[in-house]
Amino acid sequence: MKVMIVEDEVLLAMELESEVEIAGHEVTGIAMSSSQAREKIGASRPDFAFVDIHLKDGPTGIEVGRELAAAGIPYVFVSGNIKKIPEDFAGAVGAIEKPYTMNGMKNALAYVSAIVAGDDPGLLPVSLVLANASAGAEPGSCKADPHYKWGLGGRS
Repeated sequence: MKVMIVEDEVLLAMELESEVEIAGHEVTGIAMSSSQAREKIGASRPDFAFVDIHLKDGPTGIEVGRELAAAGIPYVFVSGNIKKIPEDFAGAVGAIEKPYTMNGMKNALAYVSAIVAGDDPGLLPVSLVLANASAGAEPGSCKADPHYKWGLGGRS
């Protein structure tokens, strides 16, 4: 899976890049601002993205997320304050709250990569908050299932 990282904290971006590569995925680029993210979306067409809300040019991660969703690219927010995420999650599959553990990130990445591949992701890792589930959908219902939102196959 080709993964884009949108994160303005260099050490976190490098740490996440390492975890993505250890998990066997390719990092297509790291963007630290919304303009860099837009360039990388067009140039590398990632399969998935991790997006921080607050970037070098301000709280523009939500705008980047909406552009990813409009392009049909699934993503999750990675943020120190998931309460800043809009109620509709700006089209995100879900969110991972900072600070996260490497094990939590690894489990979330495995879950999301299964979704992107159209496989059954198994149990939801505690490190990942699903967008639809947080919007009040019953767990296990079609609306709480990320396959339903993204049309990525798997369960119906």
